[in-house]
Amino acid sequence: MRPTSISVLIVAGLGAAAVGWLLLSFSYSTLPELPWSPVIVLGVLAVAEGLLAQNTAARIQRKPGAPRVDPLAVARYVALAKASSLVGAISAGFSAGLLAWLAMEPTEAAHDDLPVAIGGVATALALVGAALWLERSCRIPEGPDSQDADDSDRPSGLL
Repeated sequence: MRPTSISVLIVAGLGAAAVGWLLLSFSYSTLPELPWSPVIVLGVLAVAEGLLAQNTAARIQRKPGAPRVDPLAVARYVALAKASSLVGAISAGFSAGLLAWLAMEPTEAAHDDLPVAIGGVATALALVGAALWLERSCRIPEGPDSQDADDSDRPSGLL
């Protein structure tokens, strides 16, 4: 499994920003006010993945007092991290598209929706950061014996 590509996240975010912009430009007058629930969910996910990353890193590095790590659980964490980083990038892009459109709209309703869009961008970026940290935490640390000749052709990286 390869590490998440930052370029893929950027392209996904830019595409979602365009969709968010177009969605609002065609239908803002018929939409209800933007809800806070996605912002809260993204924030909770970012905190949970950040805590999981910290715990997993301590377990993989075998810090004192940390229990052993289950390899299957780490593989699941990597899958969660890869999916979350993509969801976060798409959410950040979509919220950024909403934010850009709302910032240029002179109406009072658009002004009232600005905090939700700003919160959406911030929590989505926090989720991307936490997911990338979790993915990085799941890597096998380079040991002193990793330079042996018999292991030189083995790939290292994620579990």
